[in-house]
Amino acid sequence: MKISRLQYITTSAQAAELACRGRVNWVQLRVKNLPAAEWKQRALDVQVVCRHHGATFILNDNPALALEIGADGVHLGKQDMPPAEARALLGPDFVIGGTANTFADIEGLVAAGVEYIGLGPFRFTTTKEKLSPILGLSGYAEIMAQCRAAGFTTPVVGIGGVGLADVAELLAAGLHGVAVSGAIGGAANPTEAAQLFVEEVSSPQSIASL
Repeated sequence: MKISRLQYITTSAQAAELACRGRVNWVQLRVKNLPAAEWKQRALDVQVVCRHHGATFILNDNPALALEIGADGVHLGKQDMPPAEARALLGPDFVIGGTANTFADIEGLVAAGVEYIGLGPFRFTTTKEKLSPILGLSGYAEIMAQCRAAGFTTPVVGIGGVGLADVAELLAAGLHGVAVSGAIGGAANPTEAAQLFVEEVSSPQSIASL
């Protein structure tokens, strides 16, 4: 499966709908500490939105639920199920993404065969608890240089406080794309914000920087 250059992270079907109207084609549902029945219902609701718009649906943290409802894939944090275990459970057709903060993290995820890596955080963000050390643009540039030297080709997506104005320089640093939450979901017009991000990651200037 082609890994989108723009991944939208949300907690609700309503927000997913607004983003997908703005041509977002990759949605990750990230919720924590919900009762199983509520978690499943929310996942099903977001999946319906994604299916309607032809978007990829990724479920955070919960491979068993992803398998049960037939999501497109899972995203695994550093404290979640190891990717190899998730692959054994889900089989070869599910997308598995993993979270990284260092080059060593990336080495482990590449060895585990994930389809993409979320590397961050770029800057401080309030949408994620237990934040890892901030990378900043220089941190991304250094880690991506290490990835190139190692011959890694797994797409790496920047995450954590990414704004529209950051996209071009993050792609220029070697990232495949960006994952965004508040910059779309918290915007006055989420659909318009989503459109602007889609245009930015697809612009000839951004593509030429890769």
